[in-house]
Amino acid sequence: MAGMKSINLDGEEIYVFNSAIYIFESSAGCTLEVDMIVSEVTLRKYQNRESLITEIELEDGGLISSFMFLKAVPGELPRLSLFCELDPDESYESILRIGEDHQDFPDIEADITLEEIRKVEMPNEKITLKLNLPISQVEWLKDQKNKELNELFKELLEGYLER
Repeated sequence: MAGMKSINLDGEEIYVFNSAIYIFESSAGCTLEVDMIVSEVTLRKYQNRESLITEIELEDGGLISSFMFLKAVPGELPRLSLFCELDPDESYESILRIGEDHQDFPDIEADITLEEIRKVEMPNEKITLKLNLPISQVEWLKDQKNKELNELFKELLEGYLER
């Protein structure tokens, strides 16, 4: 069975830690499905979209281009799950087929940790702090640029956490 070699979402190649591509067969019909473990940054970028233009390069050299829809799938790790109707003009011979009564869906989270994902791409988050400081320190902080303060606090926290 062919696996996914690379994927482009809306023209941008994304880094995928693990993936499964398969045809899901149910009483309602068949859909092409792609489940991927991605970074938290990638998940945040795409998770609120309804659909994406997707280009998938398969390990066997095949190429699938389709308009795919996102669906929510729970999991421990950041995951994007896409699906679309099968294109009658495409050949899906090398793609795994899974029926709705199939119990063993591909486990794409096996042997991957959030720590490993964050080594590749660490997300940044905004935080607002309320501090009670002497006025001279408050004035100094207000005179600094955000970029400089971000670096200062990052260095301070890294040094503190190393202790």
